[in-house]
Amino acid sequence: MTIDSRSSALADLDPATLYRILRLRVQVFVVEQECAYEELDGRDLEADAELLWVEEEGEVLATVRLLVDRAADGSTVALRIGRVATAQSARSRGVASQLMRRGVARCHEIDPDAPIVLDAQSYLVDWYARFGFAVSGEEYLEDGIPHRPMRREPSVEEILR
Repeated sequence: MTIDSRSSALADLDPATLYRILRLRVQVFVVEQECAYEELDGRDLEADAELLWVEEEGEVLATVRLLVDRAADGSTVALRIGRVATAQSARSRGVASQLMRRGVARCHEIDPDAPIVLDAQSYLVDWYARFGFAVSGEEYLEDGIPHRPMRREPSVEEILR
C-alpha cells in the first residue's frame, strides 16, 4: 500500500486539519488508552516541530510529530519522533508503517548525522524495531503505561547518501 503523507509546521496548518490531527491524538491517547494527561504539551509550537499525517476523504488516519531535542547551547542532540497515533479504522492497513518510514526519512533530511529517538509503549518495541530502532534504556511507566526509550543511529549508507 502506498499512501500520500503530508507534513507541515503548526503555523502553516489550516485550522481544520490541525483540529483533525489533535482530535486523533486525543482519541487514541486520552480516550482509548484512558490516560488523563496534557496532550497539548507546548512542543507542537516549537519553531522546528513538524506534524506528519495521512488523510483519506478528509479523515486523518495517522499522525506523527517530529521534534528536535537540543542541548543547552542550542546544538542538536537528537531528532525525536512522538505522538504516533493511528485511527482504529486504519489499523492493520500499513498506514502507520508507511508514515513511520516517512518520518524516519524526514528526520534524515533534517539532519542526516543525528540519531532519532522515541519513547515506545513497551508492547510496540518490536514494531519500532522494524524501522531500525533499538531499546536504549530501562522500562518506565508513563501515565500508567509501560514504555521503553528507543534510539536509531544513522547507518553508514544513510550518512554517505
